[in-house]
Order: sequence, then C-alpha cells, then structure tokens
Amino acid sequence: MEQRLAQATAELIKELYDEEPATDKIIIQKTRNEFKGDFTIVTFPIARFSKKSPEQTANELGEKLAERLEAIAGFNVIKGFLNLELSNDFWLDFVKNERNNADFGLAKDLEVEVPVVIEYSSPNTNKPLHLGHVRNNLIGYSIANILEADGYNTAKVNLVNDRGIHICKSMLAWQKWGEGETPEQAGMKGDHLIGKYYVMFDMAYKQQVNEMTQQGKSEEEAKKNAPLLLEAQELLKKWEAGDNETVALWRKMNDWAYKGFDKTYKRLGVDFDKIYYESDTYLLGRNIVREGLEKGILFKKEDGSVWADFSEEGLDEKLLLRSDGTSVYMTQDLGTAVLRYSDYNPHEMIYVVGNEQIYHFDVLSRLLKKLGYQWYGKVKHLSYGMVELPEGKMKSREGTVVDADDLMEEMITRAKETTQELGKIEGLTAEQAEKLYHTIGMGALKYFILKVDPQKNMTFNPEESIDLNGNTGPFIQYAHARIKSVMRKAKEKGASDEFTTIPSIHPREKVILKRLYDFRIVVKQASKNYSPALIANYAYELVREFNQFYQEVSILSAETPEQVGFRLSLSELTAGVIRNAMGLLGIEVPERM
Repeated sequence: MEQRLAQATAELIKELYDEEPATDKIIIQKTRNEFKGDFTIVTFPIARFSKKSPEQTANELGEKLAERLEAIAGFNVIKGFLNLELSNDFWLDFVKNERNNADFGLAKDLEVEVPVVIEYSSPNTNKPLHLGHVRNNLIGYSIANILEADGYNTAKVNLVNDRGIHICKSMLAWQKWGEGETPEQAGMKGDHLIGKYYVMFDMAYKQQVNEMTQQGKSEEEAKKNAPLLLEAQELLKKWEAGDNETVALWRKMNDWAYKGFDKTYKRLGVDFDKIYYESDTYLLGRNIVREGLEKGILFKKEDGSVWADFSEEGLDEKLLLRSDGTSVYMTQDLGTAVLRYSDYNPHEMIYVVGNEQIYHFDVLSRLLKKLGYQWYGKVKHLSYGMVELPEGKMKSREGTVVDADDLMEEMITRAKETTQELGKIEGLTAEQAEKLYHTIGMGALKYFILKVDPQKNMTFNPEESIDLNGNTGPFIQYAHARIKSVMRKAKEKGASDEFTTIPSIHPREKVILKRLYDFRIVVKQASKNYSPALIANYAYELVREFNQFYQEVSILSAETPEQVGFRLSLSELTAGVIRNAMGLLGIEVPERM
C-alpha cells in the first residue's frame, strides 16, 4: 500500500504542480496512535512544489487521493501531515487474501542471488560451548533466517578454532594427567572432557606462576616462563612442524570436540552450510603474509616477526607472524576471508563476533585493502554485547562458565516444572509432553536472548525467561496455542471462517490488523539492521494486542456468522504471523499448551 500511495502522490504532484519527484523522496509514515488514520503523508517537502502552505497542499492531495484510490475511505489534516484512513474493504480483503498464506511476510523469491555469508559460533576445540556461544549462535542463525525472509541468499558458515596454544594446553594436560582417558570411559561428551583438561592446565599453570613469584621472579616473567606454558609452546611448534605423534593426538582430541559440538548444535537448533577449520586457513594466511612481505607491503623486524604498519592511518603496527614463524589470529582470519571470498564471491561477509573484537575486524578490513583485495569493503563485523548471569561474569579457564548443554537442560527442566504446576499437559502422551517441555524451554532461552538488541550487554535470568506473563517466549507461545484452541472449538461447533462483509471493524480488531500488516515492514527493518530483537519485540506487541482483543471481543459468540468468520480468519492470520515471526528466531510454537 505504501508503494501505491507513493506512486499516486507522485502522479498527482506532476498533474497539479508540474513537478516529478522520485517516489522514494515522498515521505509516508504510519499514522500516530493519537490521530485518526492508517498512513500519513508528510507534505512539508511537497509544499515547495505546490507553492502553497503545507496544510493547503495536504488538503488538496487528500481530496485527489480519495478520488483516485478506492482503498482510501477518508482523510484529515493536522498541520502539514495528511492522515489517510483505509476502507473496511481494504482490511477485509487483506485478511481474505493472507489468512491461508503460510509464508505471509516472508520473501518467496530471491531478490539478491549472490549470497550473504554469515559466520557464527567459531568455537575453540579446547572447551565446550558456553552461554556466550549460545548468544552468538542464536544471533547468527536468526539473522540468516531474517535475511532469507527479506529475499537474500545466505550461506551459514562456522570457523572452528582448532589449532593454537589453547588446544595445546588441553593436549599437554591430557598427556600429563589423562592416563588415556576417553569420553566413553569418563561418561562425558568429548568437548566436556577436553574442557576438563584445559581447566586442569590453568590451575597447574597458576600454581607454577605463584611458586615462581614467591621465589623472587616478577609476575610478568613468571607468566612467560612457567614450565607448563613453555611445554605448551613447544607442543605448538611440533604441531606446526607436522610431528606425527603430536598431530595424531591433536586429531583424536579434536574429533572428540567436534562430536560434542554437533550434539550441542542439534539441541540448540542451529546448523551450517559449511564449516571452515583454522588448521587449514592459517596456512593460506601465512602464504599471503609471506607474499606481502616479498612485495614490500609488509615488513620484518630484527627478531624475524612480520608486521603490517597502519601508523599512517592513525593505528599502530599489527603482528602477523611471530618470530618463530607461528601464526596469530589475524593470519588465520586473513586466510579465511580470502578463501571464503573465493568460495562464494559474496554480496557481503558478516562476522558475528563479540564487541571486544571491533578493533580486530577493523584491522582485517584495512589489511585486505593494503594487500590489494578490492572487496575489502564487503567485510562486516556484526558485534554483539556480553551476556552474563545475575551473579556476574564467566571465566572459562577457571571452569566457572555456564555450559551450554547444562543451560539447555536446566531450561527444559524449568519448563517441565512450570507446565506441570499449571496443569498444561492434560490429554498429552508422555512423548508429546516431553516435546512440549523442550519447545517451551528452548523457546524461553532463545527469546530472552534475542529480544535484546545484539549490540547491548545483557543479563540472562533463567527464572524470568520462563514466566508465562510478560515479554517472554512462553507468553508468545501460549498465545499461539490459545488461538489454535479457539480454531479447534470452532471446528467442533461447525463455525466457518468465511465472510463477505461486516458493518464495521472493532477498534481492537483494527489495532491487530495494523500490526499484522506491519510484519513485512518489520522483517525488512530487521534485515537492514541485522536485528532479531525487532522481530522478537514485534511478536510480543502483536500478542499483547491480541490478548486485549481476546479479553474484550467475543470470537465464537459474535453477533453474526459473518463476524464470527472474520474474527476466526483474523485469529488464524495472527497465529500464522506469530509462527513465522518466532520461526525467524528459530523458535517453535506449540499447537497445545
């Protein structure tokens, strides 16, 4: 409708004032709640064409638009704002046309075929996924869904950080104290077992540092020269040199981690189109750095380390290869970016990575430019804020992180307890009840995280997230189940959702109609801003309005069969939009609850 209004307004400006403004320069807004109307045209910019006051211009355009477009039932002018009210027939046709459209609000055809590559998750193979990874995965997966709903082709990718000093620490600890322990023997997921040895290394390392400082060493010297750290560094050199025994152990322990990650991803409900491994991409990055050194773009210091100089751009020098020839994260990200561009020739490459890496990705883009890659501007860092628990921050080395698997299990348990307390499982089989607990628990977790603007820090409160009242996933899920219950009762009573016309639209119905109509607009806004929070809070506002309607207006006991049919259709369309909106967040909605 906005496009029709813009086009008609542009035509009238040409006819009335002999000017041809571009339709995208005509400002059309939703009418503010305190005024009567559905869409508002701002006439201040148009007054320069009419040579009349904004009020006169608005009245003149309003009269002509009402004559030209049947959908306009009336208009009013407030200063330079032309408020247009759409007819009942427009809204009735909207409901008729969309009530059975399972894809309402979602693009059916690709508008941008060149893929947008979205990297998320990026785990380290020395520890299991934790709460921070949960936020990362949920944001990345949801953004991919939203971009696809807006007509973009997407490629979801993961970069596994499977090499470096961190994995060597876990490997060394397992060599020293593992006694051949396997995940099967320990009764643990493989990623959990490796995480256990990472924590053991850190505890032993800190003890060594403490002993060395007591012997008179400075803390900095002790941290750099603790025997365990030196052994881990030596293990890294052996790995990069291709030592058979070291590589074999690395493969075995990484395989444990991969299998553990896969179970977590499946339960979390996220997936990937392609997985990259740092152990592969760092080699390409290292070769690119060496070529840059040969061309004089990069420089080498006396100790043999290789650097990029960004001082002319107001930044400092950036290390790319250490003096012993080993790689750093920037080397790996350089190789990954080049390989990924070669694989996809993408429209854009989005990195979903925490906001502590803003500088890193700024440098990556600058480094690509310095090395002559003309597509450097396609690198986009989508930073997100830290996620904490009410009791504070998490530290993986100290074993105080909130494990993703434990968190999901806790949420499902909380959902089970809440559902049973409220008596919501009557008539369900044991299998159906377990599925419902999972749906509610995971919905609570995902929604609570995704409703927050990605760039903001947040505190995850498990107890608050499961509440059936307020801005939570279960609150929205329950509204969908309620509508489905109404539809089942309507079928039992033989009520039809067919209608031709109704004398008037109830104010509560009108509010819902406007919300539903906005869904396509919200999807586009969420896509443009890479913000699942816009979808989440839209779903909440829609449900809140529907609940008000449900409390004040009878559906199955409406005065006429036509009204019953309209309200059933309106309810069905609302359920469909709830389902589609929550689906973009990776959240299922139950039929019964």
